[in-house]
Amino acid sequence: MNSRNWVRLFLSTLLVGAVTTVIVAFIVRWDQHTAQFANGEYLQFLSIIAWYIGVGLIFSIISQMGFFAYLTIHRFGLGIFKSLWSAVQLVLIIFVLFDLVYFRYISFANEGDSLLPYFAFPIFLLVYGLLVAYVKKAQTNKHAFIPALFFMVVVTTIEWFPALRENEPGWLLFMLFPLLACNSYQLLLLHRLNKTSAAK
Repeated sequence: MNSRNWVRLFLSTLLVGAVTTVIVAFIVRWDQHTAQFANGEYLQFLSIIAWYIGVGLIFSIISQMGFFAYLTIHRFGLGIFKSLWSAVQLVLIIFVLFDLVYFRYISFANEGDSLLPYFAFPIFLLVYGLLVAYVKKAQTNKHAFIPALFFMVVVTTIEWFPALRENEPGWLLFMLFPLLACNSYQLLLLHRLNKTSAAK
């Protein structure tokens, strides 16, 4: 990828993170913000939007750091494990999904709580990851499916860890969806940028 396309990817991913965070924040905290607007608290309303944009930019940078770290890890994995790298990634995906259920349950569940609610986020992540991986495979080749799934599940979970540690429902959603949007955007745009760079 040439420097021009890298800058394009960086800036456009920042925009995706900022816009997604603002949208998710207003959905999650709809009642609070509509009340502020209705009461004529316009300056406070605008300052909150600016704060959300700033947080969205941070989420985007976290996503981009994770993305480029994974590209490096992927190369190392191919070099070390060769044809077994796909199997290793599948094992890690299963391990992370299990941890998302088990460790969150033992860390945050009260006595007598059901285990079932703790399956919600892992199932959602897996389904969303499968959809993005399918699109990536359709746009490139079949070998891209497992790496894309690994990135969307495992890397997103690592990036999401600060919110997972707090386990506050609003923050879990507030951070997850911008990360998913940024990660999906980078993953699905990368091969197009590489193609344009190679053509020049």
